[in-house]
Amino acid sequence: MSHLSRIRTQFASKDLLVKALQDLGYQTEEGNFTIKSISGAKEQVQIRIPLRLSGDIGFHKSNEVYEVIADWAAVRGVRQKEFVNQVAQRYAYHAAREKLEAQGFTLVEEQVNETGQIRLLLRRIN
Repeated sequence: MSHLSRIRTQFASKDLLVKALQDLGYQTEEGNFTIKSISGAKEQVQIRIPLRLSGDIGFHKSNEVYEVIADWAAVRGVRQKEFVNQVAQRYAYHAAREKLEAQGFTLVEEQVNETGQIRLLLRRIN
């Protein structure tokens, strides 16, 4: 039976979350939306990824962090675990850059190895 799953994350910043999703090529919509399951269950979300010919993926802020909400049986072309891991990596990337740039560092070089691991070289000039 189909149902809406909630996956708790550590994503606290809406701006960083939206940047991460856009990096991965997802169109995002912000506002108040309803995500539905095949069986008719409904959940409110503040960020929605509308997917063509598929169920949507949404994000709802709960206790200062966002939860991923979707009926994964209805979502086509996106695997739950892979999706959450990719979003987490891009979110961490943007969070690290934002924090380091606020401390006066600038990005000198960025490398992505064959496993997808990102290496950043930053420098601070005093």
